[in-house]
Amino acid sequence: MTASTPTSSAATVAAGDRAPILSVRNLDISVRSDAGIQPLVRDLSFDLEAGETLAIAGESGSGKSLTSLAIMGLLPPPAVHISGGGIIFDGADLTRLSEHKLQRLRGDRIAMIFQEPMTALNPVMRIGDQLTEAIRAHEPMSRRAARVRALEAIKAVRLTEPERRMRQYPHELSGGMRQRVVIAMAIALRPDVMIADEPTTALDVTVQREVLDLLRVLTSEMGMALILITHDMGVVAEMADRVLVMQKGQLVEEAAVRTLFRDPKMPYTQQLLSSVPRMGKGRETKVDTTVQPLVSVRDLRVTYDLRGGILDRVQARVHAVEKVNFEIFPGETFAIVGESGCGKSTIARALTGLVPHEGVVTFAGKPIMRDRQSQRANTRAMQMVFQDPMAALNGRMTVGDLVREPMVIHEIGTPQSRTDRATELFNRVGLGPEALDRYPHEFSGGQRQRICIARALALNPKLIIADESVSALDVSVQATVLDLLQELKSEFGMSYLFISHDMAVVENIADRVAVMYLGQIVEIGTSAQVFGNPQHPYTQRLIAAAPFPDPERKIPASEKPATELVSPVMPVGQSPQILQYRAMGAGHLVAM
Repeated sequence: MTASTPTSSAATVAAGDRAPILSVRNLDISVRSDAGIQPLVRDLSFDLEAGETLAIAGESGSGKSLTSLAIMGLLPPPAVHISGGGIIFDGADLTRLSEHKLQRLRGDRIAMIFQEPMTALNPVMRIGDQLTEAIRAHEPMSRRAARVRALEAIKAVRLTEPERRMRQYPHELSGGMRQRVVIAMAIALRPDVMIADEPTTALDVTVQREVLDLLRVLTSEMGMALILITHDMGVVAEMADRVLVMQKGQLVEEAAVRTLFRDPKMPYTQQLLSSVPRMGKGRETKVDTTVQPLVSVRDLRVTYDLRGGILDRVQARVHAVEKVNFEIFPGETFAIVGESGCGKSTIARALTGLVPHEGVVTFAGKPIMRDRQSQRANTRAMQMVFQDPMAALNGRMTVGDLVREPMVIHEIGTPQSRTDRATELFNRVGLGPEALDRYPHEFSGGQRQRICIARALALNPKLIIADESVSALDVSVQATVLDLLQELKSEFGMSYLFISHDMAVVENIADRVAVMYLGQIVEIGTSAQVFGNPQHPYTQRLIAAAPFPDPERKIPASEKPATELVSPVMPVGQSPQILQYRAMGAGHLVAM
Protein backbone atom coordinates (compact mmCIF):
# COMPACT_ATOMS: atom_id res chain seq x y z
CA MET A 1 0.00 0.00 0.00
CA THR A 2 1.52 3.31 -1.00
CA ALA A 3 1.51 6.45 1.07
CA SER A 4 -0.99 9.12 0.14
CA THR A 5 0.02 12.72 -0.40
CA PRO A 6 -0.22 14.75 2.80
CA THR A 7 -2.81 17.49 2.64
CA SER A 8 -2.24 19.86 5.56
CA SER A 9 0.03 22.85 5.92
CA ALA A 10 2.64 20.76 7.66
CA ALA A 11 3.31 18.86 4.48
CA THR A 12 3.37 21.22 1.52
CA VAL A 13 5.83 19.31 -0.60
CA ALA A 14 4.59 16.41 -2.67
CA ALA A 15 5.49 12.98 -1.42
CA GLY A 16 7.46 12.11 -4.52
CA ASP A 17 9.73 15.17 -4.22
CA ARG A 18 11.60 14.07 -1.11
CA ALA A 19 12.99 10.96 0.46
CA PRO A 20 11.41 9.62 3.66
CA ILE A 21 13.18 10.39 6.90
CA LEU A 22 12.02 7.06 8.39
CA SER A 23 10.97 3.85 6.62
CA VAL A 24 9.39 0.82 8.24
CA ARG A 25 9.58 -2.24 5.99
CA ASN A 26 7.67 -5.51 6.54
CA LEU A 27 7.96 -5.19 10.33
CA ASP A 28 7.05 -8.24 12.41
CA ILE A 29 6.88 -8.12 16.22
CA SER A 30 6.38 -11.32 18.20
CA VAL A 31 6.17 -12.50 21.79
CA ARG A 32 7.48 -15.71 23.33
CA SER A 33 4.91 -17.45 25.49
CA ASP A 34 4.11 -20.88 26.86
CA ALA A 35 2.12 -21.45 23.68
CA GLY A 36 5.15 -20.64 21.51
CA ILE A 37 5.91 -17.60 19.36
CA GLN A 38 2.83 -15.40 18.92
CA PRO A 39 2.70 -12.56 16.34
CA LEU A 40 1.77 -9.11 17.65
CA VAL A 41 2.50 -6.92 14.60
CA ARG A 42 2.61 -8.44 11.11
CA ASP A 43 4.13 -7.17 7.85
CA LEU A 44 3.83 -3.46 8.66
CA SER A 45 5.29 -0.98 6.14
CA PHE A 46 5.10 2.81 5.95
CA ASP A 47 7.21 5.91 5.27
CA LEU A 48 7.51 9.09 7.32
CA GLU A 49 8.53 12.29 5.60
CA ALA A 50 10.30 15.32 7.07
CA GLY A 51 7.82 17.81 8.54
CA GLU A 52 4.92 15.35 8.24
CA THR A 53 2.46 14.41 10.99
CA LEU A 54 1.57 10.75 10.60
CA ALA A 55 -1.18 9.38 12.82
CA ILE A 56 -1.30 5.69 13.69
CA ALA A 57 -4.86 5.01 14.83
CA GLY A 58 -6.63 1.97 16.15
CA GLU A 59 -8.01 0.43 19.29
CA SER A 60 -6.18 -1.14 22.21
CA GLY A 61 -4.23 -4.19 21.10
CA SER A 62 -3.89 -3.01 17.50
CA GLY A 63 -0.09 -2.73 17.74
CA LYS A 64 0.20 1.07 17.70
CA SER A 65 2.34 1.47 20.81
CA LEU A 66 4.38 -1.65 20.03
CA THR A 67 5.32 -0.09 16.70
CA SER A 68 6.50 3.10 18.40
CA LEU A 69 8.51 1.13 20.98
CA ALA A 70 10.10 -0.90 18.17
CA ILE A 71 11.23 2.30 16.45
CA MET A 72 12.77 3.49 19.73
CA GLY A 73 14.37 0.11 20.45
CA LEU A 74 12.41 -0.16 23.69
CA LEU A 75 10.50 -3.41 23.26
CA PRO A 76 10.56 -5.32 26.59
CA PRO A 77 13.21 -8.04 26.22
CA PRO A 78 13.48 -10.93 25.87
CA ALA A 79 9.85 -11.96 25.40
CA VAL A 80 8.79 -9.25 22.95
CA HIS A 81 11.11 -8.85 19.99
CA ILE A 82 11.34 -7.86 16.34
CA SER A 83 11.08 -11.09 14.36
CA GLY A 84 11.27 -9.72 10.83
CA GLY A 85 11.59 -6.65 8.64
CA GLY A 86 13.55 -3.47 9.20
CA ILE A 87 13.32 0.16 10.38
CA ILE A 88 15.51 2.46 8.26
CA PHE A 89 16.59 5.82 9.68
CA ASP A 90 19.37 7.94 8.19
CA GLY A 91 20.50 5.02 6.07
CA ALA A 92 20.84 2.61 9.01
CA ASP A 93 18.59 -0.29 9.99
CA LEU A 94 17.65 0.40 13.62
CA THR A 95 16.81 -3.25 14.20
CA ARG A 96 20.46 -4.19 13.66
CA LEU A 97 22.10 -1.48 15.77
CA SER A 98 23.71 -2.22 19.12
CA GLU A 99 22.12 -0.89 22.29
CA HIS A 100 24.97 1.60 22.62
CA LYS A 101 24.26 3.09 19.19
CA LEU A 102 20.52 3.12 19.85
CA GLN A 103 21.10 5.07 23.04
CA ARG A 104 22.92 7.75 21.07
CA LEU A 105 19.97 8.07 18.67
CA ARG A 106 17.31 7.89 21.35
CA GLY A 107 16.36 11.38 22.48
CA ASP A 108 18.96 12.97 20.19
CA ARG A 109 17.58 12.12 16.73
CA ILE A 110 14.36 10.30 17.65
CA ALA A 111 12.44 11.36 20.77
CA MET A 112 9.29 10.00 22.39
CA ILE A 113 6.49 11.50 24.47
CA PHE A 114 4.78 8.89 26.62
CA GLN A 115 1.10 8.75 27.59
CA GLU A 116 1.58 9.18 31.33
CA PRO A 117 4.10 11.94 32.09
CA MET A 118 4.66 10.83 35.69
CA THR A 119 6.15 7.55 34.46
CA ALA A 120 8.58 9.48 32.24
CA LEU A 121 9.75 11.85 34.99
CA ASN A 122 11.85 11.06 38.05
CA PRO A 123 9.72 12.09 41.06
CA VAL A 124 12.76 12.83 43.27
CA MET A 125 14.59 15.08 40.79
CA ARG A 126 13.86 18.69 39.99
CA ILE A 127 12.60 19.43 36.49
CA GLY A 128 15.69 21.44 35.57
CA ASP A 129 18.08 18.71 36.73
CA GLN A 130 16.23 16.08 34.67
CA LEU A 131 16.37 18.16 31.53
CA THR A 132 20.02 19.07 32.07
CA GLU A 133 20.99 15.45 32.65
CA ALA A 134 19.18 14.32 29.48
CA ILE A 135 20.92 16.96 27.36
CA ARG A 136 24.40 16.20 28.72
CA ALA A 137 23.87 12.49 28.12
CA HIS A 138 23.79 13.19 24.38
CA GLU A 139 25.85 16.33 23.88
CA PRO A 140 29.28 17.15 25.40
CA MET A 141 28.69 20.46 27.11
CA SER A 142 29.06 22.02 30.53
CA ARG A 143 26.30 21.82 33.09
CA ARG A 144 25.75 25.57 32.76
CA ALA A 145 25.35 25.37 28.98
CA ALA A 146 23.03 22.38 29.29
CA ARG A 147 20.93 24.25 31.83
CA VAL A 148 20.61 27.19 29.43
CA ARG A 149 19.44 24.76 26.74
CA ALA A 150 16.97 23.22 29.22
CA LEU A 151 15.57 26.64 30.09
CA GLU A 152 15.10 27.37 26.38
CA ALA A 153 13.12 24.14 26.03
CA ILE A 154 10.90 25.06 29.00
CA LYS A 155 10.24 28.46 27.41
CA ALA A 156 9.53 26.79 24.04
CA VAL A 157 6.66 24.79 25.52
CA ARG A 158 5.17 28.02 26.91
CA LEU A 159 5.29 27.26 30.61
CA THR A 160 4.87 30.33 32.76
CA GLU A 161 7.65 31.30 35.17
CA PRO A 162 10.20 28.97 33.48
CA GLU A 163 12.94 29.60 36.05
CA ARG A 164 10.59 28.56 38.83
CA ARG A 165 9.49 25.44 36.92
CA MET A 166 13.12 24.40 36.64
CA ARG A 167 13.32 24.32 40.46
CA GLN A 168 10.08 22.36 40.97
CA TYR A 169 9.47 18.62 41.31
CA PRO A 170 7.00 16.77 39.02
CA HIS A 171 4.36 16.40 41.74
CA GLU A 172 4.17 20.20 42.07
CA LEU A 173 2.86 20.56 38.53
CA SER A 174 -0.53 19.84 37.04
CA GLY A 175 -1.04 17.01 34.54
CA GLY A 176 -0.97 19.42 31.62
CA MET A 177 2.19 21.10 32.90
CA ARG A 178 3.92 17.73 33.37
CA GLN A 179 3.04 16.81 29.79
CA ARG A 180 4.61 20.08 28.63
CA VAL A 181 7.77 19.21 30.57
CA VAL A 182 7.92 15.81 28.83
CA ILE A 183 7.54 17.59 25.49
CA ALA A 184 10.31 20.02 26.49
CA MET A 185 12.54 17.04 27.27
CA ALA A 186 11.73 15.59 23.84
CA ILE A 187 12.56 18.77 21.90
CA ALA A 188 15.58 19.85 23.96
CA LEU A 189 17.94 18.00 21.62
CA ARG A 190 16.05 19.13 18.51
CA PRO A 191 15.24 15.63 17.19
CA ASP A 192 14.36 14.86 13.58
CA VAL A 193 11.47 12.59 14.57
CA MET A 194 9.15 12.86 17.56
CA ILE A 195 6.80 10.05 18.58
CA ALA A 196 3.81 11.01 20.74
CA ASP A 197 2.10 7.96 22.26
CA GLU A 198 -1.44 8.93 23.36
CA PRO A 199 -0.17 12.31 24.61
CA THR A 200 -3.65 13.63 25.48
CA THR A 201 -5.60 10.57 26.63
CA ALA A 202 -5.61 11.34 30.34
CA LEU A 203 -5.99 15.12 29.99
CA ASP A 204 -9.00 17.38 30.30
CA VAL A 205 -10.32 18.87 27.07
CA THR A 206 -8.87 22.34 27.71
CA VAL A 207 -5.45 20.97 28.65
CA GLN A 208 -5.66 18.61 25.67
CA ARG A 209 -6.30 21.64 23.47
CA GLU A 210 -3.18 23.34 24.82
CA VAL A 211 -0.99 20.27 24.24
CA LEU A 212 -2.26 19.74 20.67
CA ASP A 213 -1.75 23.41 19.85
CA LEU A 214 1.75 23.21 21.26
CA LEU A 215 2.67 20.09 19.26
CA ARG A 216 1.36 21.67 16.07
CA VAL A 217 3.35 24.88 16.59
CA LEU A 218 6.56 23.08 17.59
CA THR A 219 6.55 20.69 14.62
CA SER A 220 5.95 23.62 12.29
CA GLU A 221 8.64 25.84 13.83
CA MET A 222 11.28 23.12 14.22
CA GLY A 223 10.51 21.14 11.06
CA MET A 224 10.19 17.87 12.99
CA ALA A 225 8.32 14.85 11.71
CA LEU A 226 5.68 13.65 14.18
CA ILE A 227 4.26 10.15 14.63
CA LEU A 228 1.04 10.53 16.62
CA ILE A 229 -0.24 7.34 18.28
CA THR A 230 -3.90 7.67 19.27
CA HIS A 231 -7.33 6.06 19.35
CA ASP A 232 -9.04 9.48 19.36
CA MET A 233 -10.27 10.13 15.83
CA GLY A 234 -10.99 13.75 16.71
CA VAL A 235 -7.30 14.26 17.45
CA VAL A 236 -6.43 12.45 14.19
CA ALA A 237 -8.71 14.74 12.19
CA GLU A 238 -7.24 17.84 13.74
CA MET A 239 -3.55 16.98 13.71
CA ALA A 240 -2.66 14.47 11.00
CA ASP A 241 -1.53 14.82 7.41
CA ARG A 242 -1.77 11.09 6.79
CA VAL A 243 -3.32 8.20 8.73
CA LEU A 244 -2.50 4.53 9.22
CA VAL A 245 -5.36 2.48 10.66
CA MET A 246 -4.29 -0.68 12.48
CA GLN A 247 -6.29 -3.65 13.72
CA LYS A 248 -4.93 -6.69 15.54
CA GLY A 249 -1.35 -5.97 14.54
CA GLN A 250 -2.01 -5.33 10.87
CA LEU A 251 -2.33 -2.24 8.67
CA VAL A 252 -5.88 -2.19 7.32
CA GLU A 253 -5.98 1.24 5.65
CA GLU A 254 -3.66 4.12 4.79
CA ALA A 255 -4.74 7.47 3.36
CA ALA A 256 -4.46 11.24 3.55
CA VAL A 257 -6.52 12.43 6.49
CA ARG A 258 -9.18 14.16 4.42
CA THR A 259 -9.54 11.13 2.17
CA LEU A 260 -9.88 8.75 5.10
CA PHE A 261 -12.63 10.73 6.81
CA ARG A 262 -14.47 11.50 3.57
CA ASP A 263 -14.30 8.04 2.03
CA PRO A 264 -13.06 5.23 4.32
CA LYS A 265 -12.61 2.05 2.30
CA MET A 266 -12.36 -0.71 4.89
CA PRO A 267 -15.24 -1.88 7.10
CA TYR A 268 -13.11 -1.56 10.26
CA THR A 269 -12.28 2.08 9.49
CA GLN A 270 -15.93 2.78 8.76
CA GLN A 271 -16.91 1.21 12.09
CA LEU A 272 -14.23 3.19 13.93
CA LEU A 273 -15.41 6.50 12.48
CA SER A 274 -19.09 5.73 13.02
CA SER A 275 -18.44 5.01 16.71
CA VAL A 276 -16.97 8.45 17.40
CA PRO A 277 -19.41 10.59 19.43
CA ARG A 278 -20.10 13.86 17.64
CA MET A 279 -21.14 17.17 19.07
CA GLY A 280 -24.13 19.06 17.79
CA LYS A 281 -26.90 21.00 19.46
CA GLY A 282 -27.65 18.60 22.30
CA ARG A 283 -30.51 16.16 22.99
CA GLU A 284 -34.07 17.10 23.68
CA THR A 285 -34.99 15.92 27.15
CA LYS A 286 -38.13 13.96 27.98
CA VAL A 287 -37.65 14.01 31.74
CA ASP A 288 -40.65 14.89 33.92
CA THR A 289 -39.33 17.51 36.32
CA THR A 290 -42.71 18.06 38.01
CA VAL A 291 -42.53 14.85 40.08
CA GLN A 292 -40.59 14.36 43.31
CA PRO A 293 -36.88 14.11 42.52
CA LEU A 294 -35.07 10.86 43.26
CA VAL A 295 -32.06 12.86 44.49
CA SER A 296 -32.11 16.38 45.86
CA VAL A 297 -28.91 18.24 46.74
CA ARG A 298 -29.15 21.52 48.67
CA ASP A 299 -26.19 23.74 49.61
CA LEU A 300 -23.72 20.85 49.39
CA ARG A 301 -20.30 21.81 50.74
CA VAL A 302 -17.17 19.64 51.02
CA THR A 303 -13.85 20.96 52.32
CA TYR A 304 -10.50 19.40 53.21
CA ASP A 305 -7.97 20.80 55.65
CA LEU A 306 -4.32 21.03 54.62
CA ARG A 307 -2.01 20.62 57.59
CA GLY A 308 1.69 21.29 57.89
CA GLY A 309 4.46 22.72 59.99
CA ILE A 310 6.02 21.39 63.19
CA LEU A 311 2.70 21.50 65.06
CA ASP A 312 0.69 20.01 62.18
CA ARG A 313 -1.71 22.93 62.19
CA VAL A 314 -4.32 23.64 59.54
CA GLN A 315 -2.60 25.99 57.10
CA ALA A 316 -5.12 26.10 54.27
CA ARG A 317 -8.42 24.63 53.18
CA VAL A 318 -9.50 22.99 49.90
CA HIS A 319 -13.00 24.11 48.92
CA ALA A 320 -13.75 21.06 46.79
CA VAL A 321 -17.51 21.67 46.56
CA GLU A 322 -19.16 24.94 47.53
CA LYS A 323 -22.93 25.46 47.88
CA VAL A 324 -24.01 23.16 45.05
CA ASN A 325 -27.70 22.60 44.29
CA PHE A 326 -29.35 20.20 41.82
CA GLU A 327 -31.93 17.41 41.46
CA ILE A 328 -31.95 14.07 39.68
CA PHE A 329 -35.40 12.89 38.60
CA PRO A 330 -36.65 9.31 38.14
CA GLY A 331 -35.53 7.87 34.82
CA GLU A 332 -33.13 10.77 34.15
CA THR A 333 -29.49 10.83 33.09
CA PHE A 334 -28.02 13.83 34.85
CA ALA A 335 -24.45 14.67 33.86
CA ILE A 336 -21.80 16.71 35.64
CA VAL A 337 -18.95 17.92 33.44
CA GLY A 338 -15.80 19.88 34.08
CA GLU A 339 -12.05 19.60 34.35
CA SER A 340 -10.14 17.52 36.87
CA GLY A 341 -10.35 19.02 40.34
CA CYS A 342 -13.64 20.83 39.76
CA GLY A 343 -15.50 18.69 42.34
CA LYS A 344 -17.36 16.17 40.16
CA SER A 345 -16.16 12.99 41.86
CA THR A 346 -16.37 14.63 45.30
CA ILE A 347 -20.10 15.12 44.75
CA ALA A 348 -20.42 11.40 43.91
CA ARG A 349 -18.62 10.46 47.13
CA ALA A 350 -20.82 12.83 49.13
CA LEU A 351 -23.97 11.25 47.69
CA THR A 352 -22.78 7.80 48.71
CA GLY A 353 -21.79 9.01 52.17
CA LEU A 354 -18.09 8.38 51.63
CA VAL A 355 -16.96 11.90 52.57
CA PRO A 356 -18.14 14.26 55.31
CA HIS A 357 -20.20 17.10 53.92
CA GLU A 358 -22.42 20.02 54.83
CA GLY A 359 -25.83 20.69 53.35
CA VAL A 360 -28.80 18.45 52.79
CA VAL A 361 -28.82 15.46 50.43
CA THR A 362 -32.05 13.50 50.15
CA PHE A 363 -32.67 10.22 48.33
CA ALA A 364 -36.25 9.19 47.55
CA GLY A 365 -37.41 11.93 49.88
CA LYS A 366 -35.27 10.86 52.87
CA PRO A 367 -32.07 12.60 54.07
CA ILE A 368 -28.88 10.60 53.51
CA MET A 369 -27.29 9.79 56.85
CA ARG A 370 -23.79 8.48 57.57
CA ASP A 371 -24.67 5.87 60.23
CA ARG A 372 -24.03 2.19 59.46
CA GLN A 373 -27.66 1.23 58.85
CA SER A 374 -28.27 4.16 56.51
CA GLN A 375 -25.03 3.48 54.65
CA ARG A 376 -26.14 -0.09 54.05
CA ALA A 377 -29.49 1.07 52.66
CA ASN A 378 -27.82 3.73 50.53
CA THR A 379 -25.41 1.19 49.09
CA ARG A 380 -28.30 -1.00 48.01
CA ALA A 381 -30.13 1.86 46.34
CA MET A 382 -27.08 3.57 44.82
CA GLN A 383 -24.31 1.79 42.96
CA MET A 384 -21.13 3.15 41.37
CA VAL A 385 -19.34 2.20 38.16
CA PHE A 386 -15.76 3.47 38.25
CA GLN A 387 -13.34 4.58 35.53
CA ASP A 388 -10.89 1.71 35.91
CA PRO A 389 -12.75 -1.61 35.90
CA MET A 390 -9.61 -3.63 36.64
CA ALA A 391 -9.00 -1.71 39.85
CA ALA A 392 -12.65 -2.18 40.83
CA LEU A 393 -12.59 -5.98 40.41
CA ASN A 394 -10.84 -8.41 42.77
CA GLY A 395 -8.50 -10.38 40.55
CA ARG A 396 -8.60 -13.40 42.88
CA MET A 397 -12.35 -13.91 42.50
CA THR A 398 -14.28 -15.23 39.52
CA VAL A 399 -16.50 -12.64 37.91
CA GLY A 400 -19.53 -14.73 38.86
CA ASP A 401 -18.56 -14.48 42.53
CA LEU A 402 -17.97 -10.75 42.10
CA VAL A 403 -21.50 -10.23 40.80
CA ARG A 404 -23.01 -12.48 43.51
CA GLU A 405 -21.02 -10.78 46.29
CA PRO A 406 -23.35 -7.75 46.77
CA MET A 407 -26.31 -10.13 47.16
CA VAL A 408 -24.35 -12.14 49.75
CA ILE A 409 -23.44 -8.99 51.70
CA HIS A 410 -27.05 -7.80 51.75
CA GLU A 411 -28.36 -11.33 52.47
CA ILE A 412 -30.53 -11.43 49.38
CA GLY A 413 -31.79 -14.76 48.06
CA THR A 414 -30.35 -18.24 48.16
CA PRO A 415 -27.10 -19.46 46.55
CA GLN A 416 -29.12 -20.77 43.58
CA SER A 417 -31.18 -17.59 43.16
CA ARG A 418 -27.99 -15.51 43.27
CA THR A 419 -26.46 -17.65 40.53
CA ASP A 420 -29.67 -17.33 38.51
CA ARG A 421 -29.55 -13.54 38.96
CA ALA A 422 -25.88 -13.40 37.93
CA THR A 423 -26.64 -15.52 34.85
CA GLU A 424 -29.53 -13.22 33.93
CA LEU A 425 -27.35 -10.13 34.28
CA PHE A 426 -24.48 -11.59 32.26
CA ASN A 427 -26.92 -12.40 29.48
CA ARG A 428 -28.24 -8.86 29.67
CA VAL A 429 -24.82 -7.23 29.32
CA GLY A 430 -23.89 -9.50 26.43
CA LEU A 431 -21.37 -11.83 28.11
CA GLY A 432 -23.29 -15.08 28.57
CA PRO A 433 -23.32 -17.55 31.50
CA GLU A 434 -20.11 -19.30 30.32
CA ALA A 435 -18.16 -16.25 31.52
CA LEU A 436 -19.19 -16.64 35.18
CA ASP A 437 -16.32 -18.97 36.08
CA ARG A 438 -13.57 -16.85 34.52
CA TYR A 439 -11.33 -14.25 36.19
CA PRO A 440 -11.15 -10.49 35.46
CA HIS A 441 -7.78 -10.67 33.69
CA GLU A 442 -9.30 -12.99 31.07
CA PHE A 443 -11.52 -10.20 29.73
CA SER A 444 -10.90 -7.08 27.65
CA GLY A 445 -11.35 -3.60 29.11
CA GLY A 446 -14.81 -3.21 27.63
CA GLN A 447 -15.89 -6.61 28.89
CA ARG A 448 -14.61 -5.80 32.39
CA GLN A 449 -16.67 -2.61 32.35
CA ARG A 450 -19.73 -4.70 31.40
CA ILE A 451 -18.99 -6.93 34.41
CA CYS A 452 -18.90 -3.84 36.64
CA ILE A 453 -22.27 -2.77 35.24
CA ALA A 454 -23.70 -6.25 35.88
CA ARG A 455 -22.46 -6.09 39.47
CA ALA A 456 -23.99 -2.64 39.91
CA LEU A 457 -27.35 -4.00 38.70
CA ALA A 458 -27.31 -7.00 41.06
CA LEU A 459 -29.13 -5.12 43.84
CA ASN A 460 -31.73 -3.47 41.55
CA PRO A 461 -30.55 0.06 42.39
CA LYS A 462 -32.58 3.14 41.67
CA LEU A 463 -29.47 5.23 40.87
CA ILE A 464 -26.20 4.31 39.19
CA ILE A 465 -23.31 6.73 39.51
CA ALA A 466 -20.98 6.40 36.51
CA ASP A 467 -17.74 8.19 37.39
CA GLU A 468 -15.68 8.54 34.18
CA SER A 469 -16.85 5.02 33.41
CA VAL A 470 -16.13 5.14 29.65
CA SER A 471 -13.22 7.58 29.44
CA ALA A 472 -10.53 4.88 29.24
CA LEU A 473 -12.33 2.77 26.60
CA ASP A 474 -11.77 2.58 22.86
CA VAL A 475 -14.36 4.44 20.80
CA SER A 476 -16.20 1.34 19.56
CA VAL A 477 -16.25 -0.22 23.04
CA GLN A 478 -17.30 3.14 24.47
CA ALA A 479 -20.20 3.34 22.02
CA THR A 480 -21.29 -0.20 22.96
CA VAL A 481 -21.21 0.56 26.70
CA LEU A 482 -23.13 3.83 26.23
CA ASP A 483 -25.79 2.01 24.19
CA LEU A 484 -26.01 -0.61 26.94
CA LEU A 485 -26.49 2.05 29.61
CA GLN A 486 -29.29 3.63 27.59
CA GLU A 487 -31.00 0.26 27.08
CA LEU A 488 -30.76 -0.60 30.78
CA LYS A 489 -32.21 2.76 31.77
CA SER A 490 -35.23 2.18 29.51
CA GLU A 491 -35.64 -1.41 30.71
CA PHE A 492 -35.26 -0.92 34.46
CA GLY A 493 -36.31 2.74 34.82
CA MET A 494 -33.11 3.69 36.62
CA SER A 495 -31.54 7.11 36.94
CA TYR A 496 -27.90 7.92 36.21
CA LEU A 497 -25.48 10.43 37.61
CA PHE A 498 -22.99 10.54 34.75
CA ILE A 499 -19.66 12.20 35.58
CA SER A 500 -17.27 13.00 32.74
CA HIS A 501 -14.96 15.56 31.18
CA ASP A 502 -15.78 14.34 27.64
CA MET A 503 -18.26 16.83 26.24
CA ALA A 504 -19.17 14.76 23.16
CA VAL A 505 -20.00 11.70 25.26
CA VAL A 506 -22.08 13.76 27.67
CA GLU A 507 -24.05 15.37 24.86
CA ASN A 508 -24.93 11.95 23.48
CA ILE A 509 -26.19 10.45 26.75
CA ALA A 510 -27.37 13.20 29.11
CA ASP A 511 -30.87 14.58 29.59
CA ARG A 512 -29.68 17.48 31.73
CA VAL A 513 -26.16 18.80 32.30
CA ALA A 514 -24.41 20.72 35.07
CA VAL A 515 -21.09 22.38 34.24
CA MET A 516 -18.74 22.73 37.20
CA TYR A 517 -15.77 24.99 37.76
CA LEU A 518 -13.77 25.25 40.99
CA GLY A 519 -16.38 23.49 43.11
CA GLN A 520 -19.43 25.39 41.88
CA ILE A 521 -21.96 24.94 39.09
CA VAL A 522 -21.57 27.68 36.48
CA GLU A 523 -24.33 26.50 34.12
CA ILE A 524 -27.16 23.98 34.33
CA GLY A 525 -29.88 23.03 31.88
CA THR A 526 -31.07 20.44 29.42
CA SER A 527 -28.59 18.96 26.96
CA ALA A 528 -30.13 21.07 24.20
CA GLN A 529 -29.80 24.24 26.30
CA VAL A 530 -26.20 23.70 27.40
CA PHE A 531 -24.84 22.44 24.07
CA GLY A 532 -27.15 24.28 21.72
CA ASN A 533 -27.06 27.62 23.52
CA PRO A 534 -24.09 27.71 25.96
CA GLN A 535 -24.07 30.96 27.88
CA HIS A 536 -21.21 30.82 30.38
CA PRO A 537 -17.69 31.50 29.00
CA TYR A 538 -16.34 28.37 30.68
CA THR A 539 -18.99 26.17 29.06
CA GLN A 540 -18.19 27.74 25.70
CA ARG A 541 -14.48 27.09 26.26
CA LEU A 542 -15.07 23.41 27.11
CA ILE A 543 -17.17 22.89 23.98
CA ALA A 544 -14.71 24.74 21.74
CA ALA A 545 -11.76 22.73 23.11
CA ALA A 546 -13.23 19.31 22.26
CA PRO A 547 -11.58 17.72 19.18
CA PHE A 548 -14.02 17.34 16.30
CA PRO A 549 -13.75 14.33 13.95
CA ASP A 550 -13.69 16.40 10.78
CA PRO A 551 -10.38 17.49 9.18
CA GLU A 552 -12.16 20.34 7.41
CA ARG A 553 -12.77 21.96 10.81
CA LYS A 554 -9.18 22.19 12.03
CA ILE A 555 -8.76 24.76 14.72
CA PRO A 556 -5.81 27.18 14.36
CA ALA A 557 -3.19 26.92 17.08
CA SER A 558 -3.50 29.31 19.96
CA GLU A 559 -0.55 31.58 20.54
CA LYS A 560 -1.50 32.25 24.15
CA PRO A 561 1.08 31.21 26.75
CA ALA A 562 0.09 28.78 29.48
CA THR A 563 -1.65 30.47 32.37
CA GLU A 564 -1.46 29.69 36.04
CA LEU A 565 -4.15 27.36 37.26
CA VAL A 566 -6.75 28.88 39.55
CA SER A 567 -6.84 26.87 42.75
CA PRO A 568 -9.68 25.97 45.12
CA VAL A 569 -7.16 26.14 48.01
CA MET A 570 -7.68 29.17 50.23
CA PRO A 571 -6.32 30.41 53.56
CA VAL A 572 -8.23 29.39 56.66
CA GLY A 573 -11.07 31.81 57.31
CA GLN A 574 -11.54 32.71 53.64
CA SER A 575 -14.22 31.26 51.41
CA PRO A 576 -14.86 31.59 47.69
CA GLN A 577 -17.54 33.94 46.50
CA ILE A 578 -20.83 32.09 46.12
CA LEU A 579 -22.16 32.41 42.59
CA GLN A 580 -25.52 33.96 41.77
CA TYR A 581 -27.54 32.76 38.79
CA ARG A 582 -29.46 34.29 35.93
CA ALA A 583 -32.54 32.38 34.75
CA MET A 584 -32.56 31.88 30.97
CA GLY A 585 -35.94 30.16 30.95
CA ALA A 586 -37.18 26.55 31.11
CA GLY A 587 -34.78 25.65 33.93
CA HIS A 588 -31.65 26.98 32.21
CA LEU A 589 -29.48 28.74 34.85
CA VAL A 590 -26.19 30.55 34.22
CA ALA A 591 -23.79 31.95 36.82
CA MET A 592 -23.39 35.71 36.67
